[in-house]
Amino acid sequence: MESLLAYSAPLEGRRGLLRLDFNENTIGPSPKVVEAIRAIPADHYAIYPEYDGLREAVAAALRASPGAAPAGAGTGRTAASATGVDAGSGLTGSAAALRPEQIGLFNGVDAAIHAVFQAYGGPGECLLTTSPTFGYYTPCARMQGMAIEAIPYLLPDFAFPLEAIRAALTGPPSGAAEGWRPPRLLLLCNPNNPTGTRLAPEAVLALAAAAPHTLVVVDELYEAFTGDSVLPLLLDPGAPTSGSQPSGRQIHPEDAASAAAAMAADPFAGCPNLLVLRSLSKTAGIAGLRIGFAIGHAAVVDRISRVSGPYDINSFAVTAAFAALGDQAYVEAYVAEVLEARQWLLEQLAAAGVRHHADGGNYLLIWPDRPAAEVDQALREAGILVRSMAGKPLIDGALRVSLGTREQMECFWGAWCRIGAGAS
Repeated sequence: MESLLAYSAPLEGRRGLLRLDFNENTIGPSPKVVEAIRAIPADHYAIYPEYDGLREAVAAALRASPGAAPAGAGTGRTAASATGVDAGSGLTGSAAALRPEQIGLFNGVDAAIHAVFQAYGGPGECLLTTSPTFGYYTPCARMQGMAIEAIPYLLPDFAFPLEAIRAALTGPPSGAAEGWRPPRLLLLCNPNNPTGTRLAPEAVLALAAAAPHTLVVVDELYEAFTGDSVLPLLLDPGAPTSGSQPSGRQIHPEDAASAAAAMAADPFAGCPNLLVLRSLSKTAGIAGLRIGFAIGHAAVVDRISRVSGPYDINSFAVTAAFAALGDQAYVEAYVAEVLEARQWLLEQLAAAGVRHHADGGNYLLIWPDRPAAEVDQALREAGILVRSMAGKPLIDGALRVSLGTREQMECFWGAWCRIGAGAS
């Protein structure tokens, strides 16, 4: 443990500044959340938290809007378009229902990630992931003594290294068959933080199907901004996926009907090695209260829940989660506002000739003409926080800028131009 390096982030001194550094909701939660918290009776502070009904509320929210892309989320093919999900009317066709035991509750998704490694990691096991990606995966793996295989995204556009990931999952390197074992865990951040890289949900399911002995964990914290979620494909058994049947194999209609019936009863029946992570931090605006969800096969959720405490989520977070889940209109309006501001900022960057990269998520990468550390400090002095990517493979020298409202993006762009960071 003495050699471990903690995942650290500059968490202090951020109040009162324009927070474009941690990809948070930049305006705060729904008024209904604030009202619900203020209505908690004082005597309830002395009671241990209760979670009855919260899993059911999460399931209902996911069923109503499991991952349909909001308007303007991008030009790529989304999960919604692939499955016939209507963002305004819920699922169409024969829709499966999540059961409470398929939803784990955690003190933020960070705690869920830590629990996954505690439950499944160990010395001699391997974590397979991409690079660069969310920095917390690495210390969690090292705490368990795991080896890490991080496959780089593909330049120039940070494309997902699908063939390399598939090869690492399904077979040993040439001449190294002896003693080879499949990776214990595959961690996919989709869309990826910080590159924004998006992987089609069908491809995720195909990877899980190809590696039944690997737990495939899909970190979907930013899916609301693009719709790249596997959940619509799981909750709608009639939706075709690229991993639904082996190439060249003919499936008898009765077998297909039986498989569809099994998935209708249990959406994870066909992919028991898949776990999906979701949060209310990025859209619903309650990052400070720490609550996250792990959604998967009941056996997987049970296993990772065993390494968590019985009262890890506080009562305020539970109350806020109920209120946030009940006000989807607020989330949809905020996401739409961020996407409109994203488009405006992209136009400014392009017109000014500033090097940048944007794909999924509520953030983008910008390369200043001056040293990134100087620009980072100058923006802080102007009251704006961004995140330096110094030392990260492929993107060293870039700044990651979170996206907020149009007004906030105008404030950022004005400061960027004033300090001469790269506008032509």
